[in-house]
Amino acid sequence: MDLQKHAQPQDGAAPAADLRVSDADRDRIADLLREALAEGRLTADEHAERVEGVLAAKTAGELEVFVRDLPGAHQGRPAHASAPSRPTAGAIPMDPDENVVAVFSSATRKGRWRAGRRIHVYAVFGNVEIDLSEALFDHQQVVIKAFSVFGNVEVRVPQNVSLRGMGGGVLGNFEVASLDAEDPEAPVIYVDGWAVLGNVEARPKRGKLVADILDRVQRSVDKRRHLDR
Repeated sequence: MDLQKHAQPQDGAAPAADLRVSDADRDRIADLLREALAEGRLTADEHAERVEGVLAAKTAGELEVFVRDLPGAHQGRPAHASAPSRPTAGAIPMDPDENVVAVFSSATRKGRWRAGRRIHVYAVFGNVEIDLSEALFDHQQVVIKAFSVFGNVEVRVPQNVSLRGMGGGVLGNFEVASLDAEDPEAPVIYVDGWAVLGNVEARPKRGKLVADILDRVQRSVDKRRHLDR
């Protein structure tokens, strides 16, 4: 048996350009294209064409083609500090801006709505859904105080914010999927409270970004189109 020939497939590593990419890799390239569109480096048609190619790409080499002429692709990711585990002292008022209550019922906050600095949620033999994926953020730090007693509270956030958990469970489940945003100015959502024989869960909603950022890009594109007329 030729041992050297037999070992070759194990010793040889695939070139970086041939490695299969993940959805997170595609999202990162899509973010670079979005920034290029906002800065005027790409037209709306070029952006749409490249995004379509990014979604179909399977390897790192195929992805790199769509950003090789953009400066952002040749810069290292900026270092950023993790969001603190608790909000800044005095930044969040003690009184809630909004109460969401479900007692033997259900309640939902979703779509295009304005999130306050403090939201209190009560689910007593009921279900509450707090969906921040399309919300407007007037403040960088938001606290959601959730109390679940034989109930269920679900919190969904965009992928480009930071998410922290500060609560616990008593014969229940309190689960927060921690998330770190690369942008130091991105909102930070703190989920606090207790799950007593109930469930409190918070996690990012795949593919959703802070609506304010998307609006800023769209306004820039609309303004540029108006000037080109």
